[in-house]
Amino acid sequence: MIRTVLLVDDDRAVRQALGQTLELADLQPILAGSYIEAKDHISDKFQGVIVSDVSMPGKDGFALLDYAQKIDAELPVILLSGQGDIPMAVRSVGKGAFDFLEKPCAPSDLIAVVEKALRSRALVLENRLLRKQLQSSDAAARMIYGTSAVSEDLRNRVRVVARTSAEVLITGEPGSSIPKIAEIIHMLSATAARPFQRLAAGSVTPASLAQAFETAEGGSIFINEVGGLSPSSQFALLDLMEGDHPARVLAGTCQDLAAEAQAGRFLHDLFYKLDAMRLRIPPLRERPEDIGVLFRTYVAQACEQAALPEPVISEATIARLMARDWPGNARSVMNEAMRFAMGLTEDETEPSTGLAEQLARVERSLLEEALRRAGGNATLAAQALQVPRKTFYDKLTRHGLRPELFRS
Repeated sequence: MIRTVLLVDDDRAVRQALGQTLELADLQPILAGSYIEAKDHISDKFQGVIVSDVSMPGKDGFALLDYAQKIDAELPVILLSGQGDIPMAVRSVGKGAFDFLEKPCAPSDLIAVVEKALRSRALVLENRLLRKQLQSSDAAARMIYGTSAVSEDLRNRVRVVARTSAEVLITGEPGSSIPKIAEIIHMLSATAARPFQRLAAGSVTPASLAQAFETAEGGSIFINEVGGLSPSSQFALLDLMEGDHPARVLAGTCQDLAAEAQAGRFLHDLFYKLDAMRLRIPPLRERPEDIGVLFRTYVAQACEQAALPEPVISEATIARLMARDWPGNARSVMNEAMRFAMGLTEDETEPSTGLAEQLARVERSLLEEALRRAGGNATLAAQALQVPRKTFYDKLTRHGLRPELFRS
């Protein structure tokens, strides 16, 4: 989540006081005392927002606003002035400032405007990434939605797996889009121009398997819920995979197939054959920041398919969605998005908890995931979330989380 604020004021005492106000709100200020010092922090890679005094020696806040807009026209700049008046406020907004505040301003007013600017910035950057993915010829970028590091890691692993010719076992919880990932692997493979056969394990017979291998003509065969294959079909599949047919098998399952094999319910040799490469799809609870991306994408798709105008998706709606559990993962979000697009969720999505509790649940989820990815190393987890170490420990205490429980 974006928390960076470039704070520009030539008065050292004011600069330090405002910086402390931002830090107390868990924001990450970068302090600068002049236009020259500030511009060194502004580039097309800068992901935060800017808060700048108007009156400064040399080039003033309006000059900094102009410079920022040349770098990024959608970069929020909040202007401050100790000589605030209506004409200056009008001029600020007219020149493209995100907002204007008169100094001295109450800390709560400053934080409220900065938080609003950060939310706007996050949405802009999210939409840019989505557009970039859609314009890309990379199927993983176009079809695996999400802006989190977890999603990017999944895209990279899909690309690596696709470049091999080995069998792949795709695992994930219900609703985690296993068939979609299998199709993406095929699309990125060297045999993408050849057929992609989809089979449901429950209806597969030895004869239908043989037919699928013939029809695939060296392409890919995806068997969904492979653990549901009958014993005779398991033996037939193993024989076909060890025969002369060049088709690649992609198998999907929500089960622990290793445990099924250990219990004698799945053929050991077939499990090890399918498990040449394993690809796990992370559940939404490990990447809650992607929920908003998925929801907006699915709402847009539903409206396009049904020729409906896209409804406004408020920040409160996204916050409610992020605070919910999604045992059905992407499939559940898609269903919710379809109902929202049709105007059928007004009563259903009312939260049973207050906003503070919902946001606390989201924060706890992000802390847990950061600790999990850092192997219980609190320092690395704090760095990954870009929060001061003391703030990170305070949050752990607030949520009753202990880093040592996440060490592997």
